Amino acid sequence: MADRINVEVTYALPQRQEIVHLVLPEGATVREAVAASGLLQKYPDIDLEGANKLGVYAKLAKADTVLRDHDRVEIYRPLIADPKAVRKKRAEEGKVMKKGGSSGEEA
Repeated sequence: MADRINVEVTYALPQRQEIVHLVLPEGATVREAVAASGLLQKYPDIDLEGANKLGVYAKLAKADTVLRDHDRVEIYRPLIADPKAVRKKRAEEGKVMKKGGSSGEEA
């Protein structure tokens, strides 16, 4: 086995995506990869203890997850709106439109 692993850390912004390629010691964790990437210094709004979640290849991961060679660590931005709440609001608006859309008269 190799004593080093190749990983990348990504952070997607609305205008661009940051990708940092790293070579880390075997046994490195998600937290160590994010710290080594320099993205925390470049983007001080990243809050790993609160708003931002972490993942490996689009699956949520804890900060102490041990990485494997060629893993991609992803830093997720917080959601602006809850998708469930948006769907519920659309459904309610649709019901209102259906109720008010008919005059009840027949031709």
